[in-house]
Amino acid sequence: MKIDVKKMNIEELNNLANKIRKRILDVVSKKGGHLSSTLGAVDLIIGMHYVFDVEKDPFIFDVSHQAYAHKLLTGRWEEFETLRQFGGISGYTKPKESKYDYFSAGHSSTSISVAVGAAKAIKLKKEDRIPVVLIGDGAMGAGMVYEAMNELGDLKLPVVIILNDNEMSIGRPIGAVSKYLTKLKAKKPYQNFKDKFKKLLDFMPEDVKFTAKKMEEFFSVNGIFFEEMGLEYIGPIDGHNIEEIIETLKIAKELKKPVVVHAKTIKGKGYKQAEGYYEHWHGVGPFDVKTGKSLKKSSLSATKVFAESLLEIAKKDEKVVGVTAAMPSGTGMKDLMNAFPERFWDVGIAEQHAVTSMAPLAKEGFIPFVAIYSTFLQRGYDQIIHDICLDNYPVRFAIDRAGIVGADGETHQGVFDVGYLRILPNMTLFAPRDFETLKKAVEFAYKFDKGPCAFRYPRGSFELDSGTFEANAFELGKGEILIESKNIMLIGYGNGVGKAYKVYNLLKEKGIESGIVDLRFVKPFDENLLRNLKAKKWYVISDNAKEGGIAEMLSDFANKENLEVEIKSFEYPDIFIPHGDVKEVEKYLGVDEESIAEKIIKDING
Repeated sequence: MKIDVKKMNIEELNNLANKIRKRILDVVSKKGGHLSSTLGAVDLIIGMHYVFDVEKDPFIFDVSHQAYAHKLLTGRWEEFETLRQFGGISGYTKPKESKYDYFSAGHSSTSISVAVGAAKAIKLKKEDRIPVVLIGDGAMGAGMVYEAMNELGDLKLPVVIILNDNEMSIGRPIGAVSKYLTKLKAKKPYQNFKDKFKKLLDFMPEDVKFTAKKMEEFFSVNGIFFEEMGLEYIGPIDGHNIEEIIETLKIAKELKKPVVVHAKTIKGKGYKQAEGYYEHWHGVGPFDVKTGKSLKKSSLSATKVFAESLLEIAKKDEKVVGVTAAMPSGTGMKDLMNAFPERFWDVGIAEQHAVTSMAPLAKEGFIPFVAIYSTFLQRGYDQIIHDICLDNYPVRFAIDRAGIVGADGETHQGVFDVGYLRILPNMTLFAPRDFETLKKAVEFAYKFDKGPCAFRYPRGSFELDSGTFEANAFELGKGEILIESKNIMLIGYGNGVGKAYKVYNLLKEKGIESGIVDLRFVKPFDENLLRNLKAKKWYVISDNAKEGGIAEMLSDFANKENLEVEIKSFEYPDIFIPHGDVKEVEKYLGVDEESIAEKIIKDING
């Protein structure tokens, strides 16, 4: 049942904010999820629901990981217990989940573009609706935001943009004078004065106009940037003062113009352990609410092994450099940034810039590594093609979170990188199967200078235990036969090799002989090895999308070579993969080891 905040007074709204924060904390501490940013946005979201009409006004959340309060206000209070669980509600806005979620989001900096599009549609339909955006200051680092604001400032369509400033200041407020000016700017007399003042400027001589313009800028010191783009600006306001938020949003709504409301908030508001800028409270697993300590047992991760391997190389070679895009901890690059701050950079939410900026470093003789999640590397795709591959610059792409990532779901699953990179000229693609071969992959990438290359690895651990097979150095375009077979060959790539090994053991228990190939490379791949395989049934196992995937590649090769083989794929189907525990999701898709073994047995039995 939707909560009607419009009937509440300020005291009731403040009590509701506390109740929402407690609900978020209770659920996230048990199930995991985004925490600090969503706690900080509670009061702003209550203000949005009070001033605007969620039944008709588009509520647009950038990234939408901070929209938990919105979910709780729109009839998902009890269902919130299923947050990010398989079959439960998403951690992001999702129109299929609720009519109150206007747009799917999970990647940053799309919100203002969505709002501009919505405002155009509303104008064409001649409707009385207004898009309202909630965007964090971190998302303001991406170019798409400025492309959208540039057009919005020209069109002057009514859109209210709430800038949730919880990390950095935009025009930092200074003392009592700034607070006074902020309150002044949020009132109608000031807005009327400013409109009249601008009209007056048109009739003034140039020398007087210049002085007057500077005087106006003094009164708008915090919003000069936005106002130069043609957007009205109000703020900064206290993003935890619900009364002030409501008063300001009412004014912004009545202006019928594009308006930026700048709100200062505290990340983690209401939970002392998470208040302030602590990156590890951004997204969390289950934790003890009293102590703040994680309940998840720490274990070795592919990210950590990558970071340690690259750090060892960087210590020996000062030409090794690297970049990440707003994920220094998530990609392991934080350790390298701490050790060599002049050689490793976090450029913020700017994947396009991150990719292109490494091209000249490669051109100048450095050895650049780009560490980005598979899902976010999609955002720099044109740059990979145009700025890296076209001129064959030896930039190394370390693709973290390859495969199903779990609770983040559709927007974050790292299943497309094999398909979207394999088609690019000059690109070399390879993948490790365990921690030891990941070290070998980093070493190969470091030494590879013939052009761009990319290697992928999963979130957390590999399926295969290190030491199961000998970890040999990577050789360009060479695969490995790990277990020979004359009848059935399980062909694995990357983390798929570990799953293939589990399938191999399940088949062995049923008395069925099979073998395992680790492709290691998919571009170029080991044609000679495949050409000489004796087995006539190939079962492809890899954690990537089937469309444009490895089985398609092998089928094309087999047709070209006139090989009499039967190829079946156990890659992911042609859908956007839902959120949930990885094993549960794979079982649902029918590509867990038990399902694969069962299907192979049925297949060989006719």
